[in-house]
Amino acid sequence: MNAFWKAFLVAVLIGSALVGGSAADTPQTSGNAVFDRTVEIANEEFYRPKDLDAFNETVEEIVAAAPDLADADPKAVDAAIDTLLASLKTSHTARYTPDRVDYFELIDVFRFNYRRHLRRIFPPDGAVSYEGIGMATRAIDGKTFVADVYDGGSAARANIRAGDEILAADGAAFAEIGSFRGKAGKDVVLTLRRQADGPKLNIKVQVERLQPSEVLLEAISDSIRVVNHNGRRIGYIRIWSYTRGEVRQILANELGGGRLANVDGLVLDLRSRWGGAPADAAEMFVGGTPEMMMVERDGKTRYVNGRWRKPVVAIIDEGTRSGMEIFANALQANGIPLVGTETAGAVVAGRGYLLPDDSLLVLAVVDVFVDGRRLEGNPVEPDIRVPFDFRYADGADPQFEAALDEMTNKLSEG
Repeated sequence: MNAFWKAFLVAVLIGSALVGGSAADTPQTSGNAVFDRTVEIANEEFYRPKDLDAFNETVEEIVAAAPDLADADPKAVDAAIDTLLASLKTSHTARYTPDRVDYFELIDVFRFNYRRHLRRIFPPDGAVSYEGIGMATRAIDGKTFVADVYDGGSAARANIRAGDEILAADGAAFAEIGSFRGKAGKDVVLTLRRQADGPKLNIKVQVERLQPSEVLLEAISDSIRVVNHNGRRIGYIRIWSYTRGEVRQILANELGGGRLANVDGLVLDLRSRWGGAPADAAEMFVGGTPEMMMVERDGKTRYVNGRWRKPVVAIIDEGTRSGMEIFANALQANGIPLVGTETAGAVVAGRGYLLPDDSLLVLAVVDVFVDGRRLEGNPVEPDIRVPFDFRYADGADPQFEAALDEMTNKLSEG
């Protein structure tokens, strides 16, 4: 971003907090189709209409400061839209572009809102997919780190770890999507650093064509394991995302008669990528619903409304968001200890909209209250605080270790 845009964005952020009065009835258009459509959708759909006067004043400021926005560099337009949406000061409000894994995961979450366009964007059948290795990254202080490695995926199989710093891909600058585009079935060599001042490490990893929701469902299933800890058999499962109804069935089957059925206690990892959990997600762990098992003619069993009756400890952090925060809040309210750091405080309902350049606008459209309380801006606090800077973690996970210790304590008390 050039110096003009840095100064401009700072000015807009300050100005939008100070301006008063009423905005124009119809915001001034910029001539840039993506920017103008973002403004139009926000005015039609944003859940707090009282904030739209200030929002539209920010629109006017941006257009006045950049009258050539219609022909501006795409990065300048991106920056203007990011600044505009940030002025609404709410979660579930951002624009996503197809150079990030987030775009593909979220366009899949909201796919029914614009399903008639998907065959054009993802030919021939409209199935959302991208080429990758089953990981997501985060930029911090000018460096790129592996933030999440999906259980069972190509990155996990290659022993890439959360916290690794990515230095290059095939000797070139790393791009989360671009480094793997067009390379499905081929290997890419990632150059990593596992310690802050450690040696460079080259790891060969196979690129795959990934369908986002299927990847996350498989990662949930592949995360399941049983840990022998201080003489106890402790089950573990990570709910990477709860945006699909199949998550409940995975939990019911594994807890009812599957790999987790005979453990002494359960560590439930809610450090997720996306929320989406239904309002009654905690019922499986705290409710009074009786367990029901269905047996098919061929003997195949399926568990429905299974009630887990053994001890539970849950892990939370800033990745625990939206419906997953409601889930965590319900667990805590029923005496289940939460280990980690506070949740995202991002609990409103969002909707996805395709913009003219096929980027994705996610906008908050409905406010949410839980037992009369807003969790938006009021994160769920852990019972046992365990900070974790994942950078250069080299496989360490102090929050997971603390959850195992807390489970051992609960089992000893019982």
